[in-house]
Amino acid sequence: MRGFDVGDFYAALTNQFLLVGVLVTAGLTVAGLAGGLILGLAIALMRASRHGTVSRIAQGYIWFFRGTPLLIQMVMIYSGLPQLGIKFGVLTSVIVTLVLNEAAYMAEIIRGGFLAIPAGQHDAAKALGLSRSLALRKVLLPQATRIILPALGNSVNGLLKATSIASVISMEELMRRAEMIMQIKFDVLEVFAAAAVYYLVLTTLWDRAQRWLERRYDPTRTTETKEKTAGTAVVMPAVEQAALPR
Repeated sequence: MRGFDVGDFYAALTNQFLLVGVLVTAGLTVAGLAGGLILGLAIALMRASRHGTVSRIAQGYIWFFRGTPLLIQMVMIYSGLPQLGIKFGVLTSVIVTLVLNEAAYMAEIIRGGFLAIPAGQHDAAKALGLSRSLALRKVLLPQATRIILPALGNSVNGLLKATSIASVISMEELMRRAEMIMQIKFDVLEVFAAAAVYYLVLTTLWDRAQRWLERRYDPTRTTETKEKTAGTAVVMPAVEQAALPR
């Protein structure tokens, strides 16, 4: 077995075919995250519902998608659903699977964020006469967002690397394209090393974005900024700000 060749590694690193795979992987991650957050919020609200049937449906959804491997879910959607007359293309199958799977994890993360909010915030929102939708949008979600950001960061990193599973149904993302290059040039170590570099770049970019979001939702920093802007003005709690007339 020959040793690691720096020239072949650089060639793989600058290969346009592989770079397209990086963009596809990033796009799949963004699509899975966006869809997973929206559906996960809905599942989390269902999970917290007072109606037993609705709550049990959400629990069953979370139980299934957290308890089965992503690979099996992807194969079932791509190859199993056509047996029922429902056929998706490769790209659609991958996105649908990633969204459904990510939503199960996001639902529990979001639910944990809501549970961590002091009960007094709920009571104060009711006392001020805020509707449930307004209290959710103006009081609970901003506070829950700050709480769930660390867990969200881990989930996104996992989602980014989980996109490589899409290669089993011939989705030409980063890992699939790396395998295709290896089948032609047989530069296994060099191509895998180049793919690893790109995964590290993507996870590092997300880490930067996560740190920015954490600073953005840091109540201490927000309060200090407002105090500098308004002088000695008092910053009202979120629940009181939400009650102000629009």
